[in-house]
Amino acid sequence: MNRAVTRRPVLGVDFHVWDGIFQGSRSHLLGLYRAAIPLAPEIDFVFFLDQPEALRRAHVEFAASHVRLVRMPHRPGPWRLAWQLPWLRWRHGVDLLHMQYRLPLLPAGACACTIHDVLYETHPQFFTRFFVWQSRLTGRQAARAAQLLFTVSAYSRDQIVRLYGVDRERVAITCNGVDFERFAPGAAGAAAVTALGLTPGGYLLTLGRLEPRKNHLTLLRAYAQLASDAPPLVIVGQRDFHYGAVFDEIKRLQLDARVRVLETVDDATLPAVLRHALLFVYPAYAEGFGMPVAEAMASGVPVITSNTTALPEVAGPGALLVDPSSPEQLAQAMARLLVDADGRRRLVQVGLQHVRQFDWQASAATFVAALRRHFQHEGP
Repeated sequence: MNRAVTRRPVLGVDFHVWDGIFQGSRSHLLGLYRAAIPLAPEIDFVFFLDQPEALRRAHVEFAASHVRLVRMPHRPGPWRLAWQLPWLRWRHGVDLLHMQYRLPLLPAGACACTIHDVLYETHPQFFTRFFVWQSRLTGRQAARAAQLLFTVSAYSRDQIVRLYGVDRERVAITCNGVDFERFAPGAAGAAAVTALGLTPGGYLLTLGRLEPRKNHLTLLRAYAQLASDAPPLVIVGQRDFHYGAVFDEIKRLQLDARVRVLETVDDATLPAVLRHALLFVYPAYAEGFGMPVAEAMASGVPVITSNTTALPEVAGPGALLVDPSSPEQLAQAMARLLVDADGRRRLVQVGLQHVRQFDWQASAATFVAALRRHFQHEGP
C-alpha cells in the first residue's frame, strides 16, 4: 500500500550577522538557535551566511543532521535583500524565512521577523538620517507583513504595538538569554585577564560598540570625577560610527593613563574579562534589551545601568539605576559602590537570582511553539 510522503518543513534563516561585528542581534540568533535546533528535530533549518565552516566549528549545534549551512557571500544590504535571499529561498525550498528587523524586498513566501527594538523611531538622534528613514520604512512593513513577529522585551513589544498598530497578541517575546556556562562567577580565566595587562578584580568595565547610543562620553566624564586612585576603566567595544569622539574625550579629560580601550576581545576571553571586573557600568541611552547587563549579573559582578527604555526591565532589582544624561549621578553611583563592599555583595546576590529568568531554553520553547503552530496551520 502506497503512503503519501509528508515533506518536512524548511525554515530558512538570514544569518549574515555571524559574519559581522559582535552585537546584540548576533548574540540573539546564536543563543536562540543553539537552543531551538535540538528542540525541533522535525524541522529542517537552513542558515544563510558567508562563513559557514566557522559557525560549524564554533558551535556543535549547527552540525546537526537537520541543519544545513549555505554560503551567502557578503554583499551590501540592498543586494542581499533584493537578490540573494529570494534566490536562496527558492533554491533551497524554504517554507518560512526568518529575518531580523526587515523582510526581503520580494519575500516570495511566508516570513518571520524579529524586531529587537524600534529605537530608530523613539531615539532617532542616535542614528544616521538615512538609517532612520530606511528603518522606519522597512520596520513598519515588516511588522505588518510578517506571518510571525517576535521581539526581545516587553518594552520593545509595547513600542511596536504603539507605533505600528499591530495587535499585541501577534508579538511574541523571545527574550535574550544568558549562556550560564560561559557567564558565571568564579576564578576561571584570571590568566587571560592578566595577559591583557589587567588585574583581576581591579578594574571598572563597560561593554558595547563605540557609537553614540552606548554613551561612552557620559561614562568618561563621570569617571573623570572619581579620585585619581580609582581602578582603571576598561572599555570593550568595536568601532562603529562616530567612534572618534570617544578617543577625543579620553584625551580631553587627560585619561590616557587610566582608560583602556580593547577593541578585539574574542568570544573565548570576553566572559573572563567580565567576571573579573570590580564593577560593570552600562549607561546606554536606549536599549531594546541590553544583553551586557544580564551577562554581567550572571557573572557575579555588581552593575550600574540606565533608568531608561528596557534596561530597568532587564536589570530589575539587581543593579543601581541612574539617569544616563547625568555624569554627576553616574559618578556618585560608582563612587558609592567602590567603597561599599557590602553593597556590592548585595547587588551581586540579587542580580544572580534575578537573571535566571533570562534563559535561552525558555525563549527557544516559545519560538519553536510558534513555528509548529505556523507549519501545522499553513503546511510546509
